[in-house]
Formats: sequence, structure tokens, C-alpha cells
Amino acid sequence: MQGTVSTPTHDELVDAQFGHQAHRYVRSSVHASGADLQRIGRIASDVQIDAALDLGCGGGHVTYALSPHATRVVACDLSQGMLDAVAKEAVRRGLRNVEIEMASAERLPFGDGTFDLVVSRYSAHHWRDWEAGLREAARVVSAGGRLVFVDVMAPSSAALDTHLQSIELLRDPSHVRDRGLAEWTSALGRAGLEPISIEPFRLPLEFASWVERMSTPEVGCAAIRWLQRSASADVHRAFEINDAGDFVVDAILIEARSQR
Repeated sequence: MQGTVSTPTHDELVDAQFGHQAHRYVRSSVHASGADLQRIGRIASDVQIDAALDLGCGGGHVTYALSPHATRVVACDLSQGMLDAVAKEAVRRGLRNVEIEMASAERLPFGDGTFDLVVSRYSAHHWRDWEAGLREAARVVSAGGRLVFVDVMAPSSAALDTHLQSIELLRDPSHVRDRGLAEWTSALGRAGLEPISIEPFRLPLEFASWVERMSTPEVGCAAIRWLQRSASADVHRAFEINDAGDFVVDAILIEARSQR
């Protein structure tokens, strides 16, 4: 009789993918900088904040940006390795108002209306149940509170979308889906959230550091490069793919508020 193969749940897969890479995400220049991160800081400075939530905190760069503007910032992630790295970096930076909490976006251990501001940056495409995560974000934000979502945006073209989702999955098996603008606005409405600002931008990605952050095995890297080389001229133009495999994706920052 053949033995059964143990396969991880999605949450376990996310933890396995990111836990050992935590230090790389803390150091990542892509995650530690950017006009979108500066915009999040400006939003936080304009809103009266007692408590803020960094949902799917990763390396904690949103947490560090929110800390000067809030009494309390909770960094929440599925990966204990990520949370440990964030806690260590917060101490190194002298940020005394940072707390950590391990949880999935779909099952947040916070009461209704706990946070004045909820921010999720480059996390939502990993959520097993994206709409459940949005409903939870809507639940834990205060009445009339603000939310900010930043993520890679799926192209409207089927061919471009297929290319993007394929290379994302080859790089990181915990990838679920990048969403398009229409998907975002519809889902936010169903969650009881009203978009008040939508800011698209282009995000350049260097291939070598992009796969290094995730420790993508050589077979995955080779498959991504094969897809890039085999892609049509339309795909090459849209993603600005160069000879080294570097490319550019569309991303979006959505500021929303609770309709409660």
C-alpha cells in the first residue's frame, strides 16, 4: 500500500513560503520605499488615529510608516517568522507602540470597529478567500474609518493576465490571484466599503532580487524566463521585459472608507 502524501493547507503554504524569507522582506528596497508607502504615511497623518492595523504586514514597512501617527499599531500576519522580524526591527527603530498578532485575513481576532485605519499592502493576492478578507477588514475598522489597499493589478487583457498570474505562481506557490480594478471596486462595495481615491501606478521589478526574495528554485526561475522569452510582442511591450528578465507591472492604491 502506498503511503499518503501530506499536503499543506493554504495558510501553511503561505507561512512556509514567507517565514524563512522574513529578513529579506525587512531589507527589500521594493517594500521599504515607494510613492505608495509615502502616500500611506500622508493618509495616516491626515486622519485622527488611535489604533491602526497593518494587515498582512510582511516585512512591516507599513507598520513603521504608521507608527509616528498612531497611539497603537498592530502588525498582523500569517507567518510567525515575519512577525518576529517585525518586532525585532521595531525595537531596533525605537518604536514602542507596535504590537504583533498572528492571524489570517479571513479570521481576524479583533472586535468590531477596533481600528481607525486598516492598511494592506501587497498582501491581498495571497488571501485564500479574498472577499472574506475584505469583509473582515470592513468589520474591524471603525464606523467611517479609513482603509488603504495596495496591490499588483491584473491587466484587463486575458493574454496579459494569464502571463502575469503564471509567473507569479511559478515564483511563489502561495500566490492566489492579482485582481483587476473592476474586481476591486465591486468587491469593496459588497464588503460595505466605499472607494474614495484610486491611484494606479507602475511598479518596476528586478528579476534577480524578485526571485531571490522568495528563494524561488531554479526550475521555477527557468520556467519564468522561458515564458518571458516565448511571450508575444504585446506581452513584452506591456510588461517592458528586458534581456535580464526585469519587468514592470501595474499596481493600484485604493483608499476607502467604511459605509457603516
